[in-house]
Amino acid sequence: MLAVQAVPHSADQGWIAYTSNRSGTFEIWLFRPQDGLHVQMTRGLGAEFSVPYWSPDGRKIAFIGAGNVVYVLDTVTLAVARIDQIELYTLLDWSPDSRFLAYVNNARIVVYDTFSHRSYAIMEPGASDVQWFPSGTELLFAAPDSSGNTQLFRIRANGTGRRQITQNTDGPLHDVRISPDGSFALYTFPGASISIISTVDLTTGTVYKLEGGPLAENYYPAWSPDSRSIAYSATAYQEPTYYSLIQIDSRIGRNQRTLAVSDCFATPVGWSPDGEKIAYLSGCAGAESASRLWIIDIGEQKPVNVLNGGRITALQWSPRVRRLPANIFTSLVYQVSFPYPANWRRVSDEKYEGFDGFFQVSAISAGDRIADVCRSEAFHPLMPYGSSPRIVNATIQHQEACFISPSADQPAEMNKQAALIVRYPRPVHIGETSYNYFILWADVNHIRQIGRRLTFLLT
Repeated sequence: MLAVQAVPHSADQGWIAYTSNRSGTFEIWLFRPQDGLHVQMTRGLGAEFSVPYWSPDGRKIAFIGAGNVVYVLDTVTLAVARIDQIELYTLLDWSPDSRFLAYVNNARIVVYDTFSHRSYAIMEPGASDVQWFPSGTELLFAAPDSSGNTQLFRIRANGTGRRQITQNTDGPLHDVRISPDGSFALYTFPGASISIISTVDLTTGTVYKLEGGPLAENYYPAWSPDSRSIAYSATAYQEPTYYSLIQIDSRIGRNQRTLAVSDCFATPVGWSPDGEKIAYLSGCAGAESASRLWIIDIGEQKPVNVLNGGRITALQWSPRVRRLPANIFTSLVYQVSFPYPANWRRVSDEKYEGFDGFFQVSAISAGDRIADVCRSEAFHPLMPYGSSPRIVNATIQHQEACFISPSADQPAEMNKQAALIVRYPRPVHIGETSYNYFILWADVNHIRQIGRRLTFLLT
């Protein structure tokens, strides 16, 4: 039996997350195409209906699992957070910075901060398929208009500026998905027995209808990473069985291609990070769910079977992670070294910043209990981290440490500042003072990736 284990990042072909009962119960698994490695990621948390959703940084997976609970799994540390309890098959969508989850629950759009574990809600009766625009400041969702027709709307993440995008009169809209570049959205209509794919230009409101398959039953539409194409499963029939065509088309139609055939009535599809391959399921043989995972190269059109056995109900390929080149910050004063984004510029000996973040270093001379030091910083009388910051204990370079994350009411002028405090292996002398703690301030989106690569120079 395979053990649950952490996985390294795979920058080449990424990982395919899939839901399978190959271990006896339905759990989340990962498959690495470059070497065929399969890794079981959960035990007792998955369910047959679980659909994995990757964070944009390729590190975390959100899914609805046992007990209809939303879980967030860190694939590196294997830490699991329980977020909420919601309806099955509700879409979960990550913010561009991989911090916030957006979803619909009880007639509310919920925005959940996975760092501070706090959330807020926007009342929106009938809403579905809420998703982030690439800006991270707006949300897209479907909801009924005053006449009861489902429309697409956009709204600021703070709940203001609600605007209607479509003028739909074709019935309910399903499977709404925003393109990676935020310029288009796709949806299916009007229902399950007839499912037609359309796209809409979110700037002009122009709607395009895709040709689809022979029975007008098109399912699981998915955007290519470059936002130019859509892959989907098109149901077909040949006496005496149904099967499905794995097809792609341009976002405005008129360029349909059939890549492969699955013996399932319908199958989820997933694009590789580079947009050159598509994963899909087959092996239904009259059953309701698949037993085989396939990958097809779009250029060569030669399907490759990469998994057999068990039942497989969902899949999603990890996104392309664009990592900026890094420079190395080294301070002989504070006796530390760590990488930081190469596009950040020096403001002072202790501070660097860029358009997307910053860091600053210092040291603390305090008592022996790190818990007291962390709490004193987090709950400073001036409330630099807001009224209810979160303290998370950690170990950095084999030393006691803590991360401090701000709460939602942090003052805007603090620029999303978070902190990392680490006990020095031995006190550092700066001037006439001896310091036993190092402190790093950085924006909340970079604090952990910088902090986890911190190295002490002490010998």
